[in-house]
Parts: sequence; C-alpha cells; structure tokens
Amino acid sequence: MQLSPQQIEDFRTSGYLLIRGLFAGQALADLVGWTDDVEAWPEVPGKAMKYFETAPGEGQRLLQRIENFCPYHEGFRRMCDGPEVKGIMAQLLGEEAVLFKEKINFKLAGGAGFEPHQDAQADWGRYCTFHITAMVSVDPCTLENGCLEMVLGHHNRGLIGDLWQPLGDEQMRGMDFIAIPTAPGDAIFFDSFAPHRSGPNRTNGPRRVLYITYNRNSEGDWREQYYADKRMSFPPDCERVPGQAYVYKV
Repeated sequence: MQLSPQQIEDFRTSGYLLIRGLFAGQALADLVGWTDDVEAWPEVPGKAMKYFETAPGEGQRLLQRIENFCPYHEGFRRMCDGPEVKGIMAQLLGEEAVLFKEKINFKLAGGAGFEPHQDAQADWGRYCTFHITAMVSVDPCTLENGCLEMVLGHHNRGLIGDLWQPLGDEQMRGMDFIAIPTAPGDAIFFDSFAPHRSGPNRTNGPRRVLYITYNRNSEGDWREQYYADKRMSFPPDCERVPGQAYVYKV
C-alpha cells in the first residue's frame, strides 16, 4: 500500500494513522485463525510468552496477552515481515523497518483496561530512539469492550511520563483522549511517544488485537535482546519462581 503525502503528514502531526480494512478476505480469515492457534497453545517455558490476569470478583485466571510468538508460528512470521504492515512502516519511518516486538492483547470478557501511558515509558529507549506500533483488530473493538483511545499531537512532547508508571493527572493536563472503534482488519499505526489508553471489556465476548512494533533499520535489530531482557525481569507465569514478587509494568 502506497501512503499519500497527506497520510504521512497526518501521522506526523497527530501521532497516529488509521487505515480501515488493511486486512480483508482471506488475509483477515488467516489473522483470526492464527490468533485462535496461539490462544490455544499450552504454556511452555522458553517459548511464546503467555501472561494472565485475575477476573475481578471471581478469581478466574484470564489470558491477558501473548508475546514472542513469531518464531513459533509461520503465518504470523510471514505477516510481520510482509508488505501490508512492514511496507507502511517503512514509509512512516523513512527507511527500512525492523521488527522490534509482537504481542496479542486478548482482553477477554471481564478483562481490565490499560491505563494512560506512552509505550516509550517501558524504557524502549535503551534499545533505540523511536518505534512505531501497528494495532490490528482481530475482533470488533468498541466503546463497550475497550477500544483504543488516542491523543492528538502530544507525541511531539517526547517522554512525558516516568518510566514504568501510568500517566498521572498533571501529566495528562490538556489531553483529550479520542476513542477509535475499529472493525476486524482495521489498523492504527501510532508513535511510541503518543499517549493512549483503553477501557475494560464490559461485554461477554473477547476483544483481541494484534500489536506489531518496528524500529528503523539504521538503529539495529533488537528483538532477541528485548525478549531476553523481558524474560529475565518479567517472565511469563510458567517461568516464575514461587514466592518471588514480580511487578506489572505498562
């Protein structure tokens, strides 16, 4: 897909770009099927990283997200290296794009939302200076199940919040969050400094979304190092040491 000069300018001005129907037909059917695949995977130490949350009031263990699955799934590996997403990333980055990380947020029925934050607050700057993420809807994302909410323009302020902390009221002064409902196959590309959030899932169905993050080729390939560091500091449930405390990070 060739972006127009206006689309690239809109991204630079607002911090995000919405593309409706980026995946459709068989490509969308594949995306849904592949998500079903990895959702059903067992927890295996040293492989894909599955994280869980506890449903409020019930104590039920809910799948929250899966990361580091591309090495173990041929379909997602092709998609993350394919022209639909990577080609757009190259246009927005101004050079070849390199995959930095991938995850699926599941937000199943009763799943919690995500507090306001910038992705750069997760200390991504220790690897390279700038990232762009593509959020691709697998299921419909609505106000009721916690669609992505973005803020216009504040990405140009750089790092606003403290590392590993949600944005506070003072830091969000002057910000207006805009809810962006999306249909399956729609994609939102956003700057790693763009503040965003999402609400809880108050419906009976899932709200599954794929997040694929890239950096500029000139800044190197950091994916393996990133996941090695994350596995050490914040391992998936099946790799955790009993009795050791771990702190959830944005």
